[in-house]
Amino acid sequence: MSKRFEELDWRETPIGEISLRRRLEPALQVDVYEVKLGDEFLMSSLFTVAEEALATLGLTALDHDQLDVVVGGLGLGYTAGTALADPRVRSLHVVEALGAVIDWHEQKLLPLSPAITDDPRCHLVHGDFFALVAGGSGFGSGTPARVDAVLLDIDHTPSHVLNGSHAAFYSTDGLRRLADRLNPAGVFALWSDDPPDDAFLGVLLEVFDTAQGHLVEFPNPLTGGTSSNSVYVATRGHT
Repeated sequence: MSKRFEELDWRETPIGEISLRRRLEPALQVDVYEVKLGDEFLMSSLFTVAEEALATLGLTALDHDQLDVVVGGLGLGYTAGTALADPRVRSLHVVEALGAVIDWHEQKLLPLSPAITDDPRCHLVHGDFFALVAGGSGFGSGTPARVDAVLLDIDHTPSHVLNGSHAAFYSTDGLRRLADRLNPAGVFALWSDDPPDDAFLGVLLEVFDTAQGHLVEFPNPLTGGTSSNSVYVATRGHT
């Protein structure tokens, strides 16, 4: 275990001040890694169940023998790491807008960094996921024109976005552009901080053949109770 508190990195970014810190959680006697945007907590290694479920639920919906996957948002790496644990994944491109986050993993500052950066199937792409979808030019150099799954974990919810420019993605038109990047029977899966929302499921069903909202519950060691996030899984039909 490490010292009681250590700020591993702090930088100015286009969306504000971002920092990576590691602290000892005294109640559990474990190191906790946290990312803050200004004074707001974005993610914590104490709560990774739903990020892992994003990959598990998304990839389980596919019956392909080999998978090309795109992850939107690198973060602490739990979605990418879980995707790489699926032996069917032959390529994984992780699109991250903040160069600092990519640097953290390349410098092996986070527990999952070695498993992600040392895996030859995994490619870290410095770019704006939403701009890439809107621009129609693919998800970066070397990414297939169409992929089997897109796993997205960037905004808090479809209606609570980190940047106003992201909002258009969650519309019917934005999701259609995303669906055009998927292979037949491809999957789009999305993490959200809130419970499944019927209105957003309706938007998904305007674009995809199926859409489900999964409530993912997990123990909260800080409160002694249960917390939850959600994962949407939408699929295209076979053609």
